Amino acid sequence: MNETQGAAIRIQRFQLLEEFEECVRLEEAVWGYDPADMIPRRMFLLASRIGGQVMGAFLDGRPDAVGFAMALPAYREGLPYLHSHMVGVLPECRNQGIARALKLAQREDALQRGFELMEWTFDPLEIKNAYINIQKLGAIVRRYQHDFYGSSSSPLQGGLPTDRVYAEWWLRSRRVERALRGEAQPFEVMDRVEVPAAIYAWKGSPAHRAHACEVQRRNALKLESGFAKGLAVLGYQRNEAGDGAFQLGCWDERHTR
Repeated sequence: MNETQGAAIRIQRFQLLEEFEECVRLEEAVWGYDPADMIPRRMFLLASRIGGQVMGAFLDGRPDAVGFAMALPAYREGLPYLHSHMVGVLPECRNQGIARALKLAQREDALQRGFELMEWTFDPLEIKNAYINIQKLGAIVRRYQHDFYGSSSSPLQGGLPTDRVYAEWWLRSRRVERALRGEAQPFEVMDRVEVPAAIYAWKGSPAHRAHACEVQRRNALKLESGFAKGLAVLGYQRNEAGDGAFQLGCWDERHTR
């Protein structure tokens, strides 16, 4: 049980078919997908049976889940890890620490089972998600994928290509431990990639969507250029106006431990 801003958050492992119905309900409420893009309950069932994670988040006084997380077992470059495919929270229940509680529950379970790494993808134009992933959780970013999912029916995508970056969460690293304690990360900022807060309005307006597309194209080039030089995203800043900025620096593989 986690206490956050006066609300008690309970994280529960989902294992039954009727519990996976909760995930489908939340999936639709959070992303607003068309039926063709929805993950069915059997996929959540499969994830739980093959070594993945399916977890629900509950708030005191509400009988139904208000958030969920789903991860799948994965393997890359000789390393087994967990890929956290979805973490979603109902719009009316956000900003209460629920997504963070789900990520911490995922981390605890992964560590208990011997995993050193979790990964997930996120939209580099989503300022709040980037801030939480990098600054609050301690993930790093050093890979960019253009149009990862192809066309998306979610209104949140705003009709833009589904460009994504990969968050690497080295679960036992000193960097992650510092982030979870709220401590500053020691690194030299060698480049910045900025995301204007107006990006949300631009994505939601057909008349201004070209501005969002230009930011996406420009930032993709800058991030990929930095990654090609061996840099990684190690920090993320937000200013009073709500603008975001990726901070790139040198990443030493020894920092994964």
